[in-house]
Amino acid sequence: MNDVELSNEETEKVLQFQELTGIDDINVCRDILSRHHWNLEIAFQEREKLNEGVPSLFSTQETRAPAVLNDRFLQHIFISNNRNNNSPSSGGIFGLFSYVINSLINWCYSTLSSFIQTLLSAFTERERIATNPLDDVLKFIQDYNTKYPVHPVFYQGTYAQALNDAKRELKFLLIYLHSESSSPAVMSGQQRITETINFCRNTLSNEDVISYINRHMLFWGCDISSPEGYRVSHSFNARSGHYPFMVIIALRDNKMTIMGRLEGDCIADEFLVRMRRVVTDNERWLNAARHERLERSFNQTLRAQQDVAYEESLKADREKERRRQEEREEKQRIENEIKEAEATEERCRDLKERVKLELVHLVPSEPADNDADAISIVFKLPNGMRITRRFLKNNSLNDIHNFIFCHPDAPDNFVLSQNFPKRILECGKVSTEGCTGYESTAEIIETLISINTLSISDTGLQNREVLFVSDLDA
Repeated sequence: MNDVELSNEETEKVLQFQELTGIDDINVCRDILSRHHWNLEIAFQEREKLNEGVPSLFSTQETRAPAVLNDRFLQHIFISNNRNNNSPSSGGIFGLFSYVINSLINWCYSTLSSFIQTLLSAFTERERIATNPLDDVLKFIQDYNTKYPVHPVFYQGTYAQALNDAKRELKFLLIYLHSESSSPAVMSGQQRITETINFCRNTLSNEDVISYINRHMLFWGCDISSPEGYRVSHSFNARSGHYPFMVIIALRDNKMTIMGRLEGDCIADEFLVRMRRVVTDNERWLNAARHERLERSFNQTLRAQQDVAYEESLKADREKERRRQEEREEKQRIENEIKEAEATEERCRDLKERVKLELVHLVPSEPADNDADAISIVFKLPNGMRITRRFLKNNSLNDIHNFIFCHPDAPDNFVLSQNFPKRILECGKVSTEGCTGYESTAEIIETLISINTLSISDTGLQNREVLFVSDLDA
């Protein structure tokens, strides 16, 4: 299972869990932590509950027992012969013949009793329905503790819960069916007791047996006189007179399977040998299930990480595409603004030209040279050109502005200034600032005419006065 790599944090948790629980197999620790989503505290608490025989939180939510495969070809079957002297004795041919006859009779008896039991169960099944299986189990544990206080830890849940926990935890489940009335009698010292009593007193109370069961298995038991015990014994086809009766169940090929069948009393050492044989021969199925589960968990984690990485990649790509789209839109917006500004500027220039064509007709005619009210003004343009023009004294400063504005060599945006005294003449001007170019020439000219300015005489301009035309856009 080393092909399933763990992160440093997961490895540290596995080592901590192994140290806390004392589980030798590190793969078991990995499986338990993986099933509890690597929550060390919850995994340890659930493990401690099972060690104390308390059903896990998950099993209490599942009331239905998984199907159990009962195939004798897959089972180790151990039947004790303490109650019968069926083995061949040293009597030679007669002993062998007696053994064969007794074995045949026992087989016929067992088959017939099983058939009769099955037939009778069809009529008595309704009377033995387990209405409260948990109470049956807890009552058996309480009675057993009273009679036999030393024993392995009993699982304190129903048969269905025990199966579900064993399947989930990938542990062997030892089912113990108790019956003192259906058990053959044996001699214990000077006392004649049943095999079940002898087994409980001497075998299940053995320290090595207790240690082995508590360490490797879940241990569930019930008395067949209770509805729950009877139902479980019937599902295993447990035969009358073959108690104590035990089966060992574990997961094999994703199916809960009976792997061992133990009938009758035996000493502690023999019981340990039987259990170890079943566990040793079938541990590989649990190891395969753990490996499969770890690989499935690893693949799920890997897929989840890949999905997260894919989503992050998609998110990054979407973010890049969003930024590129914003850049394209911003670039397009700037280009549109530039085009619109250029178009507006072109419309405004065209508007100015049309205004000039109309203003030129509003400029007063130049008076005669000998007109007494005429005054000659010299204009000095930014390019050095000098223009001389006569105006009447009662002409306004707007008339002077309009004359220069309509001159082909004059700038469009200008002011008129005087050096002696140094001042700027306040006159109206044609301005297209804030215009879209869609305005009419009449609107511009009307705005210009509505501005009241001084007349030339009121301004104090003298004949041959020099006015400087300053380009405001230069």
